[in-house]
Amino acid sequence: MTLVDSARAFLDREGRLVERRLAAVLFDGADPAGAVAAVAAYRNADGGFGHGLEPDKRCPASLPIDVECALDVLVTAGAPAPDWVRAACDWLGSVATPEGAVPLAFPVIERYPRADHWSDWTYAPGLNPTAGLAGRLHRLGVTHPWLDQATEWTFGRLEAGFAEDAHSLSEVLVFLAAAPDRVRADALAAQVGGWLAKLQFFRADPDDPGYGLTPLHFAPTPDSPWRPLFTDAAVDGHLDRLARDQQPDGGWPITWEPPSQASTVEWRGIETLRAMRVLRAYGRR
Repeated sequence: MTLVDSARAFLDREGRLVERRLAAVLFDGADPAGAVAAVAAYRNADGGFGHGLEPDKRCPASLPIDVECALDVLVTAGAPAPDWVRAACDWLGSVATPEGAVPLAFPVIERYPRADHWSDWTYAPGLNPTAGLAGRLHRLGVTHPWLDQATEWTFGRLEAGFAEDAHSLSEVLVFLAAAPDRVRADALAAQVGGWLAKLQFFRADPDDPGYGLTPLHFAPTPDSPWRPLFTDAAVDGHLDRLARDQQPDGGWPITWEPPSQASTVEWRGIETLRAMRVLRAYGRR
C-alpha cells in the first residue's frame, strides 16, 4: 500500500464527511457538489458559518474563521461559488470594522470548549483572516461591497509594512496571488522574501519538532507562485519530513492541543488530506 493509499484509508476510517468528500473530488474525480453540500451543514441562519468547522473551538455561532474554512472547501474542490457565498459576505460586512477588517472570532467562543490559544487575541481585526478571506473570494470570482472594502484595507495595511507571524503571512499570500490589482499585488509580492526572514511560527528547519508553518504551507504545489522563495534543498527536506511524519494508522499527527478528542481526530483528518495533496503534487506517492 502506498503512502497516499494508507492516508486515504485513514480518512475513510476517521475523517469528517467534509474531508472524505474533498478526497473523493481530488483523488476519484467525484462531483464537487458533494463537498459543497457537506460544508453547507455548518452554515447558520445569519449567513455565517460555525459549529466547529475549524475544530479548535466547538462554538456553534458564526465566526469569520469558519467562513474562511467554508470558502477553502470551495477553492479546494474547484467548485463555483454557490448562492450562500454572497450571504456570507453580507454577514462579514455586518461584523467588520468601518474599514472592512474582521477578526478570527468573538467572545462568544468563551462559552464553549476551545483550545487554550483561542483567547482574546483572536477578537482583534487583522490580516489574519481578512486578507485570506478576501483572497479566497477573489479566487472564486466573487464581487461584493464588503470584499471591495476588505481588499482596500488589506492593501493599505500591507503597504504600510508587514511585521506579523507566519499565519498572517499565509493569509497574505492567498490574497496577493488572487487580488485583481496586479500592480499593487506584485509590488508587495516582491517584498515577501524579506518578510520570511523574521517570521514567528515559521519552521524553516525540517528537523525542528516544534509547531509552525513550513515552506510547504506557503508553496503546497511546485507551480505555486511562492515556490521560488525556497531552495530545492529546503523543499526536499520538508517533503522528506512530511512523509516521515505519517503515523502507523495512515494519518498525520498534529503539534498542538485541541479542546477534545473529537477535535483532535478532526484535525488529524484535515492535516492528513493536506499532506496527501502536497505529497502528490510534488510526486511523492
